[in-house]
Amino acid sequence: MNNQQLTVTLLQTDIQWGDCALNIEHAELLMNRQPGSDLYVLPEMWSTGFATEPHGIAHDESDNPALQWMRRAAGLRHCAISGSVAVRLADGSFRNRHYFVDGRAGQTYFYDKHHLFSYGHEDQYYTAGNEHLVVEYGAWRLLLLTCYDLRFPCWSRYATGREYDAILLVANWPVSRQEAWQVLTRARAIENQCYLVGVNRTGDDHKCHYVGESVAVDFKGHVMARCGADEEALSTTFSMEELLAVRSKFRVLDERD
Repeated sequence: MNNQQLTVTLLQTDIQWGDCALNIEHAELLMNRQPGSDLYVLPEMWSTGFATEPHGIAHDESDNPALQWMRRAAGLRHCAISGSVAVRLADGSFRNRHYFVDGRAGQTYFYDKHHLFSYGHEDQYYTAGNEHLVVEYGAWRLLLLTCYDLRFPCWSRYATGREYDAILLVANWPVSRQEAWQVLTRARAIENQCYLVGVNRTGDDHKCHYVGESVAVDFKGHVMARCGADEEALSTTFSMEELLAVRSKFRVLDERD
């Protein structure tokens, strides 16, 4: 891994409802299309679909097959894998937990989704997280966010004690709100002068239709890579040198509120 560059692969999957084994198989196939990446990013609840009612579909965290696979695959490929999973904790509560598995260091980090999607009743079954997470991966500082968090700029704001270089956003964002997806992913990158990876799903569940359009955006809001509407693996490379040059020359972050 070149600390000045980060190769990221967007894994836009057609999630099969409640079929963890098949969703793992799909993720593996997509990763094989783009070998050698530093970081692979999966959608929100990539192993089950967006299960707002998790009983009978979310696995216990202690023996969750999706998490076990993320750890195994990241270790074998000497990379990192990011994506959210519906999990049940030992206390019986459910979390929409965004994992970042660093296979090089053998470490697992997690961020619990803060803005639960009340419109879809996610808040009735899941417990919200109240802490930000910035993961250090090589020279890169990565802020983890999940889906609905995208709509809340104060929560994701670059701040003292919460400095970062890129946002990793995982989502199940339906076609009915696709225009907002395209605008807000670019807005979060521009206002925080950072890279952003937004990985969405494609296909259908029992409530929504999804058209993907997962995206990687640079610190000026330029789209570096965008998936279409089908299952797809797409890679791009971030440059720390270019990011720091822009932040040094055009010092927007120094004048943030």
